Amino acid sequence: MTSVTAEDALQLPAEVQDLLFREARTANSFSPEPVTDEQLEAIYDLVKWAPTSMNIQPLRALVVRTDEGKQRLLPHLAEGNRAKTEGAPATVVLAADTEFHENLPKIFPPRPDAKDLFSDDAQRERTAKFNALLQVGYFILGVRAAGLAAGPMTGFDAAGVDAEFFAGKPWKSLVVVNVGKPGENPWFDRLPRLDYDEVVTAA
Repeated sequence: MTSVTAEDALQLPAEVQDLLFREARTANSFSPEPVTDEQLEAIYDLVKWAPTSMNIQPLRALVVRTDEGKQRLLPHLAEGNRAKTEGAPATVVLAADTEFHENLPKIFPPRPDAKDLFSDDAQRERTAKFNALLQVGYFILGVRAAGLAAGPMTGFDAAGVDAEFFAGKPWKSLVVVNVGKPGENPWFDRLPRLDYDEVVTAA
């Protein structure tokens, strides 16, 4: 009897598995090749189909590509994240819209009263951030699907970024992601992963 490998047990072709997961890495340097509007739109149009609770879709994105925008962003980043961000052709600030419920009449029509379920501000913000973080993961996979590298960072002053870019908006920044083609020596050594038996139990 022929045993089936984990790679063969998946529907995706092996090369796609490698592109999205096994060979994909977090980039720390980027080439100057631009990231186009068409690429960014294609990434969003792919990952928008991934699930969120009640289809709330709270993720919002600010694309920073100009020198002026980078100079506004850099002071809010941890020092170790500044040089690679300055050299990236595109940097995307991913945020949670804490007033996502305003869109529910449009995006969750099965429940006409869905907006009213999120009247509590604190609960709504928690829901927004949790689901937006799910979408951050989808976004990183979308970047890889476009043949680009992602460099996600949480080392930044979120309150400072919000004040700089989102004043007057109900957006809370979560992750800053550099996007582009890998540059010179872009990767750190691959770190080990936990095995299945160390993570998964059954009941």
